[in-house]
Amino acid sequence: MPPQTPDAKITTMKQGAELTGLSQAELVSFVETMGEPAYRGRQIFAALQHRRLRSFDEMTDLPKDFRARLSEVARASSLTVESRYLSEDGTRRYLMKTHDGFPVETVFIPEERRDTICFSSQSGCPLQCTFCLTAQLGLLRSLTAGEIVEQIVIALNDAYGAGVKPPRGTNLVGMGAGEPFLNFDSLLQALRVMADAQGLHIVPNRVTISTAGVVPRILELAKASDRPHLAISLAAPTDELRNELMPINKKWPLEQLLSACKEFEKTLKPNERVTFEYVMLAGVNDEDEHARQLANLLNRHGLKAKVNLIPHNPAEPLPYQPSLDQTVDRFKNILESKGIHVYVRRPRGRDIFAACGQLAARQGTPININSIGA
Repeated sequence: MPPQTPDAKITTMKQGAELTGLSQAELVSFVETMGEPAYRGRQIFAALQHRRLRSFDEMTDLPKDFRARLSEVARASSLTVESRYLSEDGTRRYLMKTHDGFPVETVFIPEERRDTICFSSQSGCPLQCTFCLTAQLGLLRSLTAGEIVEQIVIALNDAYGAGVKPPRGTNLVGMGAGEPFLNFDSLLQALRVMADAQGLHIVPNRVTISTAGVVPRILELAKASDRPHLAISLAAPTDELRNELMPINKKWPLEQLLSACKEFEKTLKPNERVTFEYVMLAGVNDEDEHARQLANLLNRHGLKAKVNLIPHNPAEPLPYQPSLDQTVDRFKNILESKGIHVYVRRPRGRDIFAACGQLAARQGTPININSIGA
């Protein structure tokens, strides 16, 4: 099927309007078009976002006849969980399908102090980064705001049950399949819906969005009043190497990208930094000279940056191998010696194809998915 783009906020499908991606105000408007009072819209919002219900039948505080009418014109959910995979380290990967048959992947990462949910913004990806399995799929279509929100609902329900408040904080990272900034409007709509205190209440300060470098959207995000944190997938310190690894660099080369990051930096809070994600590929971008070039690049632009070093997660048919631990440590030391804040991100969920760069809708032997209620 050819690539598709999301429709308006109230997405009309064969099965009806998609409600999960609507704000309280939009749901009020929706129910009023059905001749219902405004408070019904607020009830639906609470059911979808706070109680995390995924069918109208579960919304027993609504009149039965109204629920029947809703089911004729709208949908409370549109994703179906096909498989759920559990890693040795506790990470979970969900392989879902959209109502029209496209794959969507979401990763739940439990940690001692918080849970992190890595969500997708597109089915597949139009970029052709050579170290990422998702690139093998190409772009199938962008996801709607509702499909983005529903990924979070499904992961939280699976971990804790519908309506149960997570015992730890929930962080979101837009680092799943797709380029978030090529689905910008749906992304921001989803973040606004999820930030509502009467719903999921996951505020932008707990959200990080990663881009491969869509410069105009970086500048646009900088102007947003409530914006998430920004992460840049970098992978190389020179245009020559980045052109090979990340073809998007041919459109927005490093000087343009770093200049946009400098503009974004003007909006940062006191302890906030732009994050640069650097995938470590053995013998490709992990030499000492690369570390010096990277430090010089960031320092030349005067960026208060944080660099995450990510050992590559190998998978066929990609030709790369991860850098050795001692190579990563040496690379880190060189950056730190030049005043760069550096962290090494250890892989999570590598055994179930849930780690960075591994999302490619791969099937396997799933564990029981009955608890998801999908």
